Amino acid sequence: MRRRYGSLAPVELAPGVPATLVIGYSTALRVLNDPERFPADPRTWQKDVPAGCPVLPIMEWRPMASRCAGQEFLRYRQAITASIDEVDMYAIHAVVENIAGPLISSFCADGRAELIQQYVFPLSFQVINYLLGSPPEVGQQVAAGIAAMLEGVDAEAGSRMLGEALANLVVMKRENPAADITSVLLRHPAELSDEEVSHHVSQVYGTGIEFELNLIVNTLLLILTDDRFGGSVLGGNLTSRDALDEVLFNDPPLANLLVTYPRMPILLDDVWLPAHQPVVISMAACNNDPKIRTSELTGNRAHLAWGLGPHACPAQSLAYIIAEGAIDQLLDALPEMRADFPDDEPAWRPGPFHRSLVELPVTFPPGAPLSGVQYASARPATYT
Repeated sequence: MRRRYGSLAPVELAPGVPATLVIGYSTALRVLNDPERFPADPRTWQKDVPAGCPVLPIMEWRPMASRCAGQEFLRYRQAITASIDEVDMYAIHAVVENIAGPLISSFCADGRAELIQQYVFPLSFQVINYLLGSPPEVGQQVAAGIAAMLEGVDAEAGSRMLGEALANLVVMKRENPAADITSVLLRHPAELSDEEVSHHVSQVYGTGIEFELNLIVNTLLLILTDDRFGGSVLGGNLTSRDALDEVLFNDPPLANLLVTYPRMPILLDDVWLPAHQPVVISMAACNNDPKIRTSELTGNRAHLAWGLGPHACPAQSLAYIIAEGAIDQLLDALPEMRADFPDDEPAWRPGPFHRSLVELPVTFPPGAPLSGVQYASARPATYT
């Protein structure tokens, strides 16, 4: 694709839904740093998209920062940034540790586990519920809705399920506020409506359950299957942070979900981009652009997995803390863990936007449950 098209490739996001895929790193920087010409607001585009389009529920306009421009964007961005800034990062270390312990203890005597269902999903789920002040049953409904939307299989039903769950949570937190992200959004000077708060909570859930989970799982896959990392991380020569950054370069959890819509026809790299037609940044392709790619990635954090410019992820530090804690707790408890795929090859979930394993089965020498675990919480049944 790069040889044929250069930095901009014509694609279809769904049948009859054209877009331009940015696969050049420097081109992506120009787009992401120019919100005046490349805003993130999809409202004009979506007017002509058929109602049943499978990518519409994940791309359509919502009253939140990542789907807005101008003063709307600033209002929403200030509120979500303030809510994340109030999170006690030091406390999150303990929260992750205390959630991880009981989960590991639940399977460590078995000698085998499927890490997505038994560890990474319930851990990510419980941490996000903690951050949002959400009961587990609400989070379970949210997780199922987001997964359906990302896979595009039953996206409309997933969108409805998500909306109902979030509306219930916002009503609950308005009646009983606490020290959590949802409550901070509700009391922020921007005076967000219940609908606006629910959409921002949806984004926290989406990044927490999909991005965070896939980041942890893809990093564990790297550590378990790449000799450069397996021994080095366990031996202390490299850290889990180094492995996380390699994954963010090579296997970003949301590979193609930075989308802009040119206000007018624009000539970019000798290609005319139609007005209001999606310009999708392929983070995976841009990170691997041979013009900027180096052989040594350790310590290099110049990837686009967090986005860039005004729409860059505001929760990068929080995401790193959760992922590092989850990985380190597991490797400390089960240092002899090995991947155990049925056909020796990992299988990936369908979907144009994410990079997500179907399962991560492992084996290890059986051991006794961990001592000193403190946190117990209802865990979700499944992740699909």
